[in-house]
Amino acid sequence: MKSTAPIGAFDSGVGGLSILREIRRLLPAEDLIYLADSAHCPYGIKPLEEIRSRTLEVSGYLIELGAKMIVVACNSASVAGLDQIRAVHPEIPVVGVEPAVKPAHERTRNGKIGVLATDLTLNGSKFSLLVEKYGADIEVYTQPVHGLVELVEAGRISDPETESLLHQFLDPLLEKNVDTIALGCTHYPFVRPLIEKIVGPEVLVLDTGEAVAKQTVRVLEQQGLKNP
Repeated sequence: MKSTAPIGAFDSGVGGLSILREIRRLLPAEDLIYLADSAHCPYGIKPLEEIRSRTLEVSGYLIELGAKMIVVACNSASVAGLDQIRAVHPEIPVVGVEPAVKPAHERTRNGKIGVLATDLTLNGSKFSLLVEKYGADIEVYTQPVHGLVELVEAGRISDPETESLLHQFLDPLLEKNVDTIALGCTHYPFVRPLIEKIVGPEVLVLDTGEAVAKQTVRVLEQQGLKNP
């Protein structure tokens, strides 16, 4: 694999662009191919096997286009198909996404964190392992989110309807007195200003864009694939 080959990234829609902008910031010399699987958006409400199939098909297509690495820029797709991509394409390095439970654990002040994510992500074994690993000495409150991805896809990131919907998911977490909220879907950073407006300055809001970008850099360097 040539170091000058592109990085391939995908999501069910525009959400993964929140990851891609961080990769672009840290890796300005890399060529990037981004695929939005909009015909099958949103992933988070679909059966696991369906998303696994889409994940394998889309990643295979990116590899056919010459991608030297795959970034699964979607929490639901990472839950459903990350291990399968690695099994089918062992020659290609793959980076996935997970909710920011670890950094939330590190930065909480009162030991109470909230996680916003889709049902598929929250019910997955990877999330259970995250909570088991980092949640033993803190309280982790999960909040399934429905309908937000569709509003982000429509570009309605500052609409009154979007703000009203966010209240439905954030108010229960605020009632639990969480001081840190982890965003468990790559679409959610696009409504981060609204989220921060609702929760106020005392609540820290975290996403994983920068962490995924840093992991992408590490893997490229380890594999000798970073574009000079």
